[in-house]
Amino acid sequence: MRVKTVLPAVAMTAVSMVLTLAVVVMWLSPGMPWLVALVVGLGIDGGWLATLAYERRLAAQGDHSRTVTAVGWGFGLIATGVLVAHALSEESAGAWLAVAWLPVAAKALWLVHGLWERTALTPSALGSIRGIQQEARDEAAVARARLRAEAATEETRLTAVTQAGARVARVQADTAKTLSRAWSTLETARNGEGTATALTSVTRPVTPGVTPRWELPVWGPTDPVPALEAAPALTDAALDALVDDIRTSETPALSYREMATRFRAAGHSASEVRLRAAWKRVA
Repeated sequence: MRVKTVLPAVAMTAVSMVLTLAVVVMWLSPGMPWLVALVVGLGIDGGWLATLAYERRLAAQGDHSRTVTAVGWGFGLIATGVLVAHALSEESAGAWLAVAWLPVAAKALWLVHGLWERTALTPSALGSIRGIQQEARDEAAVARARLRAEAATEETRLTAVTQAGARVARVQADTAKTLSRAWSTLETARNGEGTATALTSVTRPVTPGVTPRWELPVWGPTDPVPALEAAPALTDAALDALVDDIRTSETPALSYREMATRFRAAGHSASEVRLRAAWKRVA
């Protein structure tokens, strides 16, 4: 890349210097010796070349001088001015004006080359950058593939759950219809006029002298059964007495595990903490 940027600048600089020298000699030779005109042309080109060399040396050292840059642009503008003035004094001014911009263009190319040098990276750095970019692309591709796979899995799972739910709903609906028909049949049988008589005639040979009252189950609300009242909690003294009686009911005395089993089998209730504390007190 360095060669691609420096070769155009070198070539255009050489062409500009040759054109400047030739124009100065052609323009000044009618009024002065051609050697003097040659010295003037070489002075312009030499000054331009010297400032360019000094500017390139500073750039190689990582430095920059605005004065040197201004002087270099000054020599370039002088060379351009000479080419333009010569073109205006000639009959075919268009041809000369077409090449009058070459010194400024050469200076611009050197400016571009300097910018490239200040921003250029080493091959190892470029390789690291390419590796980082490739790694980022790989990670992005893997993430996209993972998201697509998870989305497909979730879609499959939702489809399966939906289908299972639909099947469960259909089974429940069929079961509800079956139960409804069964309860309807039972209700019809229960409300029939000859149901009780038929059932009594069937059971009379089995249970002579007993006329049972037959009632089919009713589909509807039921009366709640009252809850049993909880037995009062044992006091520590009563608990100690029970534990001691059960423990010494046999000889030798029962172990804690056997005592706890018989305690609960007898219908008594106490927490494990209280029961073990009572055992420690009596034992």
